[in-house]
Amino acid sequence: MSGRIEMLATPLAGVAKLAHRRIADSRGCLERLYCADEMKALLGSRQIAQINHTLTLRQGTVRGLHFQHPPHAETKIITCLRGAVFDVAVDLRASSPTYLRWHGEVLRADNGAALVIPEGFAHGFQTLEPDCEMLYLHTAPYVPAAEGGLSAEDPAIGIRWPAPITELSERDRALPNVADGFKGLSS
Repeated sequence: MSGRIEMLATPLAGVAKLAHRRIADSRGCLERLYCADEMKALLGSRQIAQINHTLTLRQGTVRGLHFQHPPHAETKIITCLRGAVFDVAVDLRASSPTYLRWHGEVLRADNGAALVIPEGFAHGFQTLEPDCEMLYLHTAPYVPAAEGGLSAEDPAIGIRWPAPITELSERDRALPNVADGFKGLSS
């Protein structure tokens, strides 16, 4: 690792796991969550346009699967600040050889990991503990008219959530399945 953020490939092209190197001493630690120079390989010329924070209270809750349609598509960098989550990226690029495949990583406040989810992917997560806080860095602002989503329980995607789903928002419960006419995303 040459910098303070190591980028690790996943089975889905463009999705990367980040390992943040912590510097610790008797006072605690310092961890670099983002560095434009180190992230250039993944983000290219895109800049962070929006930062969001979530708190999810109940263990087993699922949020997602969410994305924005082009031309408002976004890359997200997801970090767990408190607790632990199973974080998932789903390839929605219609022309991709990994279309509808998913990849999940456990992100914990104490493991220094983050997930980069590029344009053309949906994102969701399940809380593995109560009171989970997440930090999202987005390369595009939220545009309500561009919002999209698919059911987290869609059998065509087949995500193996680590625990039974205890809670879904009404909005997420109403998200369609792929079989409801979803044709994938184009760039």
